Amino acid sequence: MKRIAVLLIALLSASSAFAQFRSDAFQQQYTDDSTSSKDSTDVLFSFKEYFEGLKHEREIKIGTLAAGSALLIGGEQIYNRQAWKLPIVYTGIFGSLGAGIYFNSVGNHDVAKYCFIGAGVAYWATHLDGVLSYKSDVYPLPGRATLLSILCPGAGQAYNGEFWKIPIYIGGMGAAYYFYDTNNINYQRYRRIYKEATNKEVAYSGPITAEQALYYRDVFRRYRDYSILAIAAVYLLQVIDANVFSYMHDFEIADDMAMTIQPSIIAPDTQLAFNPSPAFGMSVGFRF
Repeated sequence: MKRIAVLLIALLSASSAFAQFRSDAFQQQYTDDSTSSKDSTDVLFSFKEYFEGLKHEREIKIGTLAAGSALLIGGEQIYNRQAWKLPIVYTGIFGSLGAGIYFNSVGNHDVAKYCFIGAGVAYWATHLDGVLSYKSDVYPLPGRATLLSILCPGAGQAYNGEFWKIPIYIGGMGAAYYFYDTNNINYQRYRRIYKEATNKEVAYSGPITAEQALYYRDVFRRYRDYSILAIAAVYLLQVIDANVFSYMHDFEIADDMAMTIQPSIIAPDTQLAFNPSPAFGMSVGFRF
């Protein structure tokens, strides 16, 4: 009777404990009210953090700095304590932009085009300068490597010290652009031929029929689009490569890596095996 009583008490205790566990599991609060800071995944960009950094009241991450400065031009120079560069930045960007608008309004579209290109180059150079001038005690800094690869393909690999990768990515993008240019030329050619062959107002006597021109036009247009995707794929790959290998910069592999192969006897794991006799085989072991 004593054993039965003890068993009943244990079962009741376990049941109440399990019920309490289920209740607590669904009612548990996972937010910690002891701190007001938020996890980095909760807020991707904080204006408060950005503007406090511009006032040099706190340090901000390079990603936050670059994202905010994409709209507030010159923010990177202010944070890096290089405000003396702001007149150069604003003159290069807004001066070229204003000149482009003016020349475009008076009909000089060629000059306006180059002015707009100059404004874009100045905007790009402003961000590249901000990323390079960012102060950090961490090397390599994954954010810097990623932004350098975005702004200048191959620069992230150079920052990580992996110069041998630069010809691979630059060559891949160059080859993809070559095929894009070739396919685009052929696409424009057959497009023009198709228009001429289907123009009822002008007699066409070319060696290529309208059906053939339509077929090759669509083929080279598809190849041209594939070339654009190839350029984008190589570009994205080098950005990912710079980011990943900057994180793995301190990853070390032991020098005494070894692999051993030796004969072994494999015994059955259970007595219920259909074949209780041991089997002979090979075992492979890795040490790293």
